[in-house]
Amino acid sequence: MKLHNLTPAAGSKGREKRIGRGEGSGHGGTSTRGHKGAQARSGYSRKIGFEGGQMPIQRRLPKFGFTNPTRVEYKGINVSVLQTLAEAANVSVINIETLRQAGFAGKNDLVKILGNGELTAKLEVSANAFSKSAIAKIEAAGGTATTI
Repeated sequence: MKLHNLTPAAGSKGREKRIGRGEGSGHGGTSTRGHKGAQARSGYSRKIGFEGGQMPIQRRLPKFGFTNPTRVEYKGINVSVLQTLAEAANVSVINIETLRQAGFAGKNDLVKILGNGELTAKLEVSANAFSKSAIAKIEAAGGTATTI
């Protein structure tokens, strides 16, 4: 055993500062809080977004626009994607669950089939909504489009 191998016993060092226990402790007086101001007072808690009295950013920025609370948002999937999926997975029935498993739609997404691209496979497609061109292409290929 040598001096450089010695370590203090576990728990004997590193206890936290004893604040507010007199001037002799080195942390008396203002108890590390400084002089005056909100942070020196008891019960102080900074509010979310508080910027030290400066006008907060959420009040400085202009408010504009309108968000429709009843808007229904769809995940758009083109018929070209249906064609690729039919070829890759070798399926003739495509529904929302099939699209979710393939990673084209999320768990809570409403799906709308759009008419971009070509469709040659005869498919039975069911979704929440269809565009007119998508219905035309699906039926032209000999398939059916069913709205859920």
